[in-house]
Amino acid sequence: MLFYYGMRKIAIVDDDASERIVLKGMLLENGIEVVAEGKSGLEALEICRSNSPDLVIMDVKMPGKDGISAAADISKTYPTPVVLLTASDDEETIRRAAEAGVMGYLLKPIREEELVPTIELAISRFGEFVMLRKENAELKDALKARKTIEKAKGLLMEREKLNEAEAFARIRKIAMDKRKSMTEIAEVIILAFEKEA
Repeated sequence: MLFYYGMRKIAIVDDDASERIVLKGMLLENGIEVVAEGKSGLEALEICRSNSPDLVIMDVKMPGKDGISAAADISKTYPTPVVLLTASDDEETIRRAAEAGVMGYLLKPIREEELVPTIELAISRFGEFVMLRKENAELKDALKARKTIEKAKGLLMEREKLNEAEAFARIRKIAMDKRKSMTEIAEVIILAFEKEA
């Protein structure tokens, strides 16, 4: 089986050395580079910081910090897709994994034909998740900007006795003259009127 998706950089975190060797062999056979290996959830965070892998394959049960807790920490600190390895697919483990932002799941023993599709799906899902989060942040920013402009427009209408179109035109003209965004000008207008009040 050949790996057709381009070179991927994967990190493996499992406290069982023999499991790591088998998994590494499967990955290398599929043209996937293994950039780092670790034995604990604590090491997983450091691996993400220092190696920036495309994905981390991590065992659920490890000493110190389990794979799900480590996945949650990685998600917050060094956002990287995580695929969990587990011997059991009980509901509680799946629920915790989903809450931690895990992007994929492999049952032990790992079947090679499931490995590459799971990796690709996890990376793809993670990319979609990142895009959605970015779009969400942009929408929030746009909404905030709109509210700020609306507030400034309202103040101009009230204080300067302008109609809505005139108030909007004034903000836009000042923004163009000053080479600033309308939001920045709206913030200045709000601040100026609040100081007067």
